[in-house]
Amino acid sequence: MEIVLYPHPALRWKSKPIQEINEDLRRVVAEMFQLMYAAKGIGLAANQVGLPYRLFIMNLTGDPEEKDEEIVFINPEILKRKGTTEGEEGCLSFPGMYGQVKRAAKVDIEAFDLNGECFEYSLDELAARAVQHECDHLDGVLFIDRMPEVGRRELDPVVSDFETQFRRWQAEGRFASDEILKQELVKLEPKPPAPSKK
Repeated sequence: MEIVLYPHPALRWKSKPIQEINEDLRRVVAEMFQLMYAAKGIGLAANQVGLPYRLFIMNLTGDPEEKDEEIVFINPEILKRKGTTEGEEGCLSFPGMYGQVKRAAKVDIEAFDLNGECFEYSLDELAARAVQHECDHLDGVLFIDRMPEVGRRELDPVVSDFETQFRRWQAEGRFASDEILKQELVKLEPKPPAPSKK
């Protein structure tokens, strides 16, 4: 597992809800936390490791020692947004790149944890920004899509560099073609349970 960089097709994928919480999923989450800490991040969505699951993790301290700050959001849903605020954002799929993004100042979010328990948080400041950024990932929306046009245009050369690098990796065989990567994502999608026969 690795953090995929733009324009890997997983980053534009609309993730499917998780149907079952099992040991495999717990292993995925543990590995995601390791990758996030290694990359000095505070949040990571499943799409960013090439998995089409509605799942993201967060630890606003970014400190692997602060285990009690780790939160796992399974099948998250933002219930309410309030106010607006603008601030700088980065993304582990665009290392070293930052831009100003407008977000709701406060959000109410509902999700499930790794025990299958439903929880709800009312968040503001960095926490609100982080969950909106990660929820966007699950719908294939990136922070560059939320930037004002002027700021976005300024970053065009950097975004082009990411594209060039990724296409080079595909040419070298480090990654398969977009078509094959998309087929793999379809295979990995959580399948809804079959309807039970009455």
